[in-house]
Parts: sequence; structure tokens; C-alpha cells
Amino acid sequence: MKNQSYDRIQQNESVIIIDTKDPVFASSIIGTLYGIEKIVIATEIENDFDIVLSNIAKIGQNLLLRGEKFLVRIEGQAIKYLPKDLELAATSLLIEKTSHLQTKPGSETSYDKILYTYLTKSHAYICIFIDKGNGGIPYNSHNEKILCCVHDEFSAISCLQIIKMGFEPKILVCYRSEPDLLNIVKMINQILSHIIQDKVELQFCKLSLKSSGSSSFLLKIAAITEILTVIATRTKIERISVAISSMIFPAWFIEYNAKVVLKKKLVPWFPLLGVDNSIFENAHEFGLEKYMSRIQNLCKLKFRDDNIQKDKIHKISQTAMKTRKTIIVKIGTNNVHDIIDSLKSNH
Repeated sequence: MKNQSYDRIQQNESVIIIDTKDPVFASSIIGTLYGIEKIVIATEIENDFDIVLSNIAKIGQNLLLRGEKFLVRIEGQAIKYLPKDLELAATSLLIEKTSHLQTKPGSETSYDKILYTYLTKSHAYICIFIDKGNGGIPYNSHNEKILCCVHDEFSAISCLQIIKMGFEPKILVCYRSEPDLLNIVKMINQILSHIIQDKVELQFCKLSLKSSGSSSFLLKIAAITEILTVIATRTKIERISVAISSMIFPAWFIEYNAKVVLKKKLVPWFPLLGVDNSIFENAHEFGLEKYMSRIQNLCKLKFRDDNIQKDKIHKISQTAMKTRKTIIVKIGTNNVHDIIDSLKSNH
């Protein structure tokens, strides 16, 4: 909202009000933030039973089409009446006012339009548009940094989950080839829209891995964990996000990575450790739904034993650290091109 035009931003109890001439655009920006339960475009009026009732009926008459089922939902609190009483009165009045349209009240599970109103002690907000927010905790509420690595679709969701948990992510990108890099940078672009900063520092390491089987995948993850511990120690970041889930990896491998981090006196965080099939819902929520088939393929991997080749892991991580690059990206509309161009000029 920093560069957008608005008349006021203020708080009324749990409601943040943005008075703007372009509410549709404003709501789309707010939709990328965390710590928000609902996003609505609404009319603000005095919280008086009769005034709110008449306005709900007026807006309902303008919104409802012939034969539609509607649901009146009132939430919040009022001083002189119960929200449920207003809900029932508004439903009855709408039945009367829209009888010529043959509308009828629906149910929680069956309706065409919802007429949603939120009450504070002083005002009522009658909504003409309502959308689900991302939930979670506001950006960097903990005022703590966590080092994350994005190297595939699953790790991208893990990084976004760290943001949703109220941390500031410091992002490392690990890639194996130029096409792999481009694919990951596109995911990074999705992540950047959730970061409330003008500029973001990104680090890059190239991994020397040629095979693509399950054993190679374990090597890759273990090497990335080692790389993260090295960078975290050098940059004095105390926490590391480990993009591992018990839905994909065996217990021994999860424990191995945790021990590697703890041995360096760092704190491992596993944002997706206990996740189940809700990971696919998360992919949609984070704008990564086009990568869902790849996430599903990760879940199908089979791992045979607990043979960790520490020499190979160390060699891969050491080689990758020699390729490490750092760039500063000014978040905008051309993030993908800006990142790729910055990497090329950083040679």
C-alpha cells in the first residue's frame, strides 16, 4: 500500500480500515499478507440496530438476482442488541423486500450470495465483497530471522510457511542447472509477493549433482542442510528452516538433519514436519498450485536404507559454497528478469 493512494488507514477494534478510491486493487494487495482472517469491501455506518438493518436490506436488494438463495451472517459485537437478533431481522426483511425476485434464505452449506456484516461497538461494516485472508501471523511479528533454502516446490512452500509463522526469511537458492534455476526463480517470485520489504537479499549456490534417483535426492537435502549451517554460522543467524516432512522422508533422515543443525549450536525449524495432504491446499493458497504434480511425485519417492555418505555430502556442500553469490533485488513487477540479470552481471 506504500505507493498507492488512500484517504486513511485506521484500526477499529480488530478491524483495519483502508479508505481508498480503488478498493479492488487494495484488496488484492492485502490478500498477499499474513495475519488477516478476512478481506472485505464494505460500507461503514453507525452501529445502530435500525440503521444497520435498513442498510443490509438496501444492499441485499441491489445484490440479489432472481431466484437466488441468500445467507445473512452477522459477526462481532454490539452494545444494545445481540448480533443474532439482527441476523434474524435482516433475513426476514430481505424475504419481504425481495419477494418479487423469488429469492429465499439459504443455509450454511447452500447459498448463492452471503450478506456479511461485521460489528464493532461503534460501527457496522456491511460487505459487498468478502474473501478469505491468508491467516497466520503478521510478517516478522517475532522480529527474528530464519535461514531458508528454496530448491524445489516443497521447499518453496516451507519458506512461505516460515513467513506465515511470523518470521523474516533469509533466502538461499540452490540449483543444479540453468533450467532448474529459472524454475526456482519463478517460485521465488511467488514468495517475494509475501515479503514486506522494498529490497530483499538472495543468496545462490550451484549444486554438483547429476543423478536424480531417491539416493541422490537424500544427498541433495543433506548437502543443503550442511550449506545452511555454514551460511547461518557466518551470518550469525541462529535458526534454520529444514524443508523436510515425514510424509516424504523416513524418520532416520529427519533426525539426521536435526542433529547436523544442533551440532552447530543452531536451532532447526521444521515448518512442514507433520504436514499431511493439506500440503496440496497450501500449494493453492500460496499460488503454487501449478507445481502440485511435482509435489505429488516427491511424496511417491521410496528410500531404501539409512546409509548417509558423509564424505559425498561434505564434498557437495564445499563445492557449492565456492559458487555462492549474493544479490539484492528490488521487489517489483519484473522480479524474475531482475534476478536472472543480476546473477549474470555478478559473474
